[in-house]
Amino acid sequence: MKYWQSAIKIPFVNFAFGISCLQILFLNLAIAQNFTLPPHKTKGTIKFETVKNLVIIPLYINGKGPYNFILDTGVGLMIITDSTLMDTLGIKSYRTTKIYGLGQGQEVEAHLSSDVQVNIQDATIKNMPTAILKKDIFNLSNYLGKKIHGLIGYYFFSSFLVKLNYTVGKVTFYTPNTKVRKPGIKFPIEIENRRPFITVDLQTAQKENIKAKLIIDIGASHALSMEALNGKAFPLPDSTIAGNLGIGLSGLIDGRVGRLPALSLGKFKFKNIITNFPSFESVASQIGYNTRNGNLGADLLRRFDMTIDYGNSSLYLRPNKNFREPYEHDMSGMELYSDYDNHKRYFVGRVEPGSPAEKAGILEQDEIIAVDFKLADFYTLESLSNLLKSVNGKTLVVEVIRKNKNIIKLVKLKRRI
Repeated sequence: MKYWQSAIKIPFVNFAFGISCLQILFLNLAIAQNFTLPPHKTKGTIKFETVKNLVIIPLYINGKGPYNFILDTGVGLMIITDSTLMDTLGIKSYRTTKIYGLGQGQEVEAHLSSDVQVNIQDATIKNMPTAILKKDIFNLSNYLGKKIHGLIGYYFFSSFLVKLNYTVGKVTFYTPNTKVRKPGIKFPIEIENRRPFITVDLQTAQKENIKAKLIIDIGASHALSMEALNGKAFPLPDSTIAGNLGIGLSGLIDGRVGRLPALSLGKFKFKNIITNFPSFESVASQIGYNTRNGNLGADLLRRFDMTIDYGNSSLYLRPNKNFREPYEHDMSGMELYSDYDNHKRYFVGRVEPGSPAEKAGILEQDEIIAVDFKLADFYTLESLSNLLKSVNGKTLVVEVIRKNKNIIKLVKLKRRI
């Protein structure tokens, strides 16, 4: 089964979701309308929060909320990851199915329903095709340090011309045919299976210049993920590290992380881009490696303020203050998550073999209570994760609790890619 084109990248963790079979199952359900605004309005505006490069917006479902959803160009159907909302929202009409996805586990049960009305500000859609996962296997709330209820994408972007302004944290959306100034450089895109694609100029690690077809995916917090080239696994750079690249519907997805020398979007050029290379067997060979080469994620796209125009198959990009930021990967080798009920408690979920964290003696399930003599509640999960990829060679004083004992470890950050 093909995976949901949302690869939500936390340091060493992203989440991949499946889509095609669910879309087929929904053909027998009510056909969704578009989002619409009241007759007297032609635009709406909503503030968003950015966590791990991901855009989080509030929305209302069946008159209740607000609920926090990731705005994701890589997702077709709306996905509710919090199964407890079934009762809260009063969803009575649904069917249950087992779905398969990427990873090393078993199938997952989901409820499929169009008994859902969604409101984003004054915009409303009825009969929204929705998948409600019976079990929240992605644990988004803990990995983002914020309660997350699901993901929404295609039906919003296909209903409006959407301006996404990372500089001020604002989404502005306009009804079709509204005359709107579209700042930036225009790029053609293709909409296939409810997902937007763009073609870029890319240089492989072997110095081959290629045209790469990539999914435009603001719901993927990595910069770039390359899956296949000419029907085979995408060629790796000489220097890579093993990584847990995500959790699919069927479990963990493994692969490598490295750098590619160059990527160009018209006159916009990027060098030494941190790139994920998912295992070909667990990803590319399952999702149809002849249909695309990879995935262009939010760590690159957030460097622009953009106008997304599905109706005219166009994307407009204007560089913002993030444009010249270097691409850096986690330098500690430890993957962090926060406690579900108390997001100021931080735990180590995974330690990379041979990493600075492993060499310092950090163990999985250690609770971090202080870093550089500042208590954990001084940090957000976002700021703590950014600190772990901040300065090559920097030594952090990390205090953890292990089996009710306080232990101090010195973690010397190292650029591993």
